[in-house]
Amino acid sequence: MDRLLVVVFDAESKAYEAKKALHQLDREDVITVFNQAVVARNAEGAASVRPSDELPALRTITGTVLGALIGLLGGPLGVSVGGAVGLAAGATVDASNARICDDFVEEVREKLTPEKFALVAEIEETATEPVDKRMEALGGTVYRRALKEVKHAYHDDDVAAMRADRAQLKAEHAKAQTDRKVKLQEKINELDSKIEARLERSKQRRQAAEVQEKARVEFLKARAAEMKATAPKKHVAASA
Repeated sequence: MDRLLVVVFDAESKAYEAKKALHQLDREDVITVFNQAVVARNAEGAASVRPSDELPALRTITGTVLGALIGLLGGPLGVSVGGAVGLAAGATVDASNARICDDFVEEVREKLTPEKFALVAEIEETATEPVDKRMEALGGTVYRRALKEVKHAYHDDDVAAMRADRAQLKAEHAKAQTDRKVKLQEKINELDSKIEARLERSKQRRQAAEVQEKARVEFLKARAAEMKATAPKKHVAASA
């Protein structure tokens, strides 16, 4: 199951140890780590990604669920990025588009106080015990949440309902007296604005899902290439 993992530590060094532990679990094929970063928040509440020695090409957080979470953790004050890690407009992505529940973001934001550090990661795991044991051994407090499926149908249903209402109002508007026409037109204009807003949000959700899926596919390709390059080579014995 795809999950967002947040592990809060009292010391930055422990967060980096936890990052290595997750990487080891990935190499052991216990979990799959799509992305991970060490994050802190300053006294004003802005989130910062701590410097990393990982290759940006294999661990970029641009356009991913993880990038969105980090942006949301920063709240209205946004994000500052350290090291070579890239982050694209994470603070402007809403929780719905990012497949993250609002309550999870608030819970993590409350626990990640300025004197603490967090390892945040997007992972796939079949059981929680392996990760929990490693993180708890390092003194971390674990928070995780399954990523929501991207659904657009309810937006489409809402738009269809509002369009039906608008059609009814327009029919009444065509037959109404002058004084009534003004009030009906105001309601029609209001519905037009709501429909436009719904369509825009639905578009943003689709675009966010497409960007996240593309980033995921690119990561898996890079990971497969990396594993192939580092795999032991088999030598064929020379014929006698």
